Amino acid sequence: MSYFLDRVWREVLPRALFFLPKSRHIALERWLRGREEYRKLRGADVVVASFGKSGRTWLRILLSRFYQQRLGLPEQTLIGFDNFHRKNAAAPRLFFTHDNYLKDYSGNGDSKADFYGKKVVLLVRNPYDTAVSQYFQWKHRMRPVKKVLNGYPPHGDDVALFDFVMEEFGGLDTVVDFLNLWLQEADAVGDVLVVRYEDLRADTAGELARVLTFMGQGPNAEEIAEAVHFASIENMRRMEKKNVFSHAGRLMTPGDKHEPDSFKVRRAKVGGYRDYFSDEQLAEMEALVESRLQPGFGYLKCEEADKAETEVLRQRASA
Repeated sequence: MSYFLDRVWREVLPRALFFLPKSRHIALERWLRGREEYRKLRGADVVVASFGKSGRTWLRILLSRFYQQRLGLPEQTLIGFDNFHRKNAAAPRLFFTHDNYLKDYSGNGDSKADFYGKKVVLLVRNPYDTAVSQYFQWKHRMRPVKKVLNGYPPHGDDVALFDFVMEEFGGLDTVVDFLNLWLQEADAVGDVLVVRYEDLRADTAGELARVLTFMGQGPNAEEIAEAVHFASIENMRRMEKKNVFSHAGRLMTPGDKHEPDSFKVRRAKVGGYRDYFSDEQLAEMEALVESRLQPGFGYLKCEEADKAETEVLRQRASA
C-alpha cells in the first residue's frame, strides 16, 4: 500500500503545485522519487546499484530466469523489488537503482550513507562505453521529463555524440563522479560485490554464479546455463522485438522499432565506443578520464599495465 501511495503522491502532487517555479517543480519531483527509492532501499534484501546503461537490464533478466526456474515463476515476469517475493517468500526483495534521487530525499549527496549496512551488487562499465550508450538512451528512449529531472540536454535538441559525452551532465564527467564516489565509499558500505560489465560479457556463467552466491543462493550448473541462454543477446533481441515483457512497461520495448539505436538491446559491444570518434576526439576523452577517474575498477591505462591492481575491490568482496 505504501508503494502505491508513493506513486500517487509522485504523480499527483507536482501537478497540483503547477504554479511553482520550474526549479521548485524539479526539486519536488526529485524529492518524491528519492522518498520512494528510500522506502524500497530500507526494505531490500539486496541492492543492485549501477550508472545507467551499465548492463542492469541484462543482469536483471539473468537473475529473473534463475528465480523463474528455481521457484516456478512465470517466464514473462521480470524481478522488480518485491514482486517475486510476494509470489514466493524464498525470492529476495531486490532493489535496482541508478542512485539518481536518494540524495534528494536523504541529503547524503557526498557519501553512500544511505547504503551503509546493505548488501550491494555494484555493476560498473567502462565509462566511455557507458557515456556513448547513455547518448543513444537520451536521444531515442528517454522520456522528456527524465531529461529535465536529470539535467540532460532538453528533448529535441540536436546534440552531437562527442559534445554529449564531453558535457558536464550525463557524459563522462557524470559517469566518473559516480564511479569515484562508490570507490571512496565501498569500505564504509561494507558488503559490496563489484561486477564489471566486461567480465560479465567474457564469462557470463561465472559472474552470474558469483552474484548469486553473494546473494546467498547455491546455483547449480543447469540453472546457470539456462539463465545464460535465456539472457543471451540474441534471445533478448528476439524477446524485445516480440514485446515479451510488455508488462514491464518501456523497460524492454524499442523507442522506435524502425530505428535500431532505439532498442534497449542495442550493440552490447565491449569497447564499441571507438567506432564513433576520431583519433583526436578519443584522445580528448581519454585525457578527461585519465585525469579524473580514480584507480580501482580497471579502466585506466596504469591498471591495464598492472592487472594485479585492477581487481582490488573484487578480491576484497570475494574474500
